[in-house]
Amino acid sequence: MVAAHKPLHPRAGEIPDLFGEHELPEGFRYEADVLSAAEEQALVRRFEGLAFKPYEFRGYSANRRIFTFGAEYVFAGQEVREDADVPDYLLPLTHIASRISGEPPKAFRQVMVTEYSPGAGVGWHRDRPQYEDVVGVSFLAPCVFRFRRRSGERWERRSARVEARSAYLLRGPAREVWQHSIAPMEVLRYSVTLRTFRPGKGHKAVRGN
Repeated sequence: MVAAHKPLHPRAGEIPDLFGEHELPEGFRYEADVLSAAEEQALVRRFEGLAFKPYEFRGYSANRRIFTFGAEYVFAGQEVREDADVPDYLLPLTHIASRISGEPPKAFRQVMVTEYSPGAGVGWHRDRPQYEDVVGVSFLAPCVFRFRRRSGERWERRSARVEARSAYLLRGPAREVWQHSIAPMEVLRYSVTLRTFRPGKGHKAVRGN
């Protein structure tokens, strides 16, 4: 059972960034305290038993490790598994993703658990085009979530503090126009990323990043 939650923060365009200077990208939404501390710890104990492998991209192994559920898209470094369905213990997170996005829980057919050991982060990127909505749920420690987009010859930048036990949504310009990254962590952190597929873009056992 998911704990009672606070109302959604205002839609993007009404949320200040980490330094209170700029608005965050359109299509970014944030909700704090989506889990209780007890729920967080119960899920972390589950994560500790997963067979994480380094995230691989173009032959390079990143310093973060992942474990994925959902057979329609298999990340590099992961293997196709018969038990790839989203397990029952993660289903409450699909309901959180539904609440923040307005999409049905079953629409989130690909779920990735990421382990960030000290020093691990995520470089600048956009999620692959076969995905539509992207929801992230944060565990154990806050992180600095950074955005950038081209503005002439320069980069326009935004940033926000994402707390433990919070969730965020990337949709529209926040997902498709802006790149995002996560600053390297100083302590252990986990995240769960839940994604929907664009119509006709989910395929069985497709490999990629």
